[in-house]
Amino acid sequence: MPGLPGVPAGWGSLSAAERDAAYNNTAAVADVAALHAARAAASDITRARPEARLDVPYGAGPRNVIDLFPAADRAAPCLVFLHGGYWQMNSKESFACLGDGARAHGWAAALPGYTLAPAATLTQIVQEVGQALSFLAEHGGEHGIAGPLVVAGWSAGGHLAALALEHPNVAAGLAISGLFELAPLRETYLNERLRLTDEEIATLSPLRRPVVPKPLAITYGTRELPALIQNSRAFHGYRVQGRAPGALMPIEGRNHFTILPELQTPQGALTQALLSLLPPPTGR
Repeated sequence: MPGLPGVPAGWGSLSAAERDAAYNNTAAVADVAALHAARAAASDITRARPEARLDVPYGAGPRNVIDLFPAADRAAPCLVFLHGGYWQMNSKESFACLGDGARAHGWAAALPGYTLAPAATLTQIVQEVGQALSFLAEHGGEHGIAGPLVVAGWSAGGHLAALALEHPNVAAGLAISGLFELAPLRETYLNERLRLTDEEIATLSPLRRPVVPKPLAITYGTRELPALIQNSRAFHGYRVQGRAPGALMPIEGRNHFTILPELQTPQGALTQALLSLLPPPTGR
């Protein structure tokens, strides 16, 4: 494993505590609770808007529901945002405000929930995301969403977004502070709930899958943990070798959590990156 793209340098010589710290974003940022509370409060406002269609089922599980925010133009692009939390924490409800930036530009937004580990394996989580995307493609029009799907995700959601790029109905993607090589995670505290198998590491690490030739912007904060910065750089390099389009965007001075407001506001760097993923509408 040492020497693989996306694996921290010197991994084999690190102690268990050092390996845990390499991926512990919460411990690395002092004001995480306040940042989360502010985002959750803003999301409550977004979810209270009259156009919101909340908890629309796309599958059989209690978390297999999706929040939909149609645009005035049903043919407008739709941002599909996948929340993070190392596949074992958080929920869609506290991330609704991250669609506000795109919606200010006339986009729709959709936020799927998914079952968390250990109740679901990572394989099952990836399947649920695919199910949510198929639901949007097949039934989104019933809810006023009929435009191209652009998937974005943060942290674990960045990993899910990278895999979701393979879905036939996804036009482009934005991976924020993602994880693209899973092997090191099995040797950290995160695996207590994930219980990653050899097959999952081999087949669900985006750095080991065939390159998808759709636009994918890859972004991270310059104050992220080094392991996550390395993941983003390695994955972008992998895609460049495969001649796949999409920029690598370091966001200066942002950490794993302070990067998110860049997607919340109309002029945020991540909102602008999102807009650039699709060609401009014809006739405008």
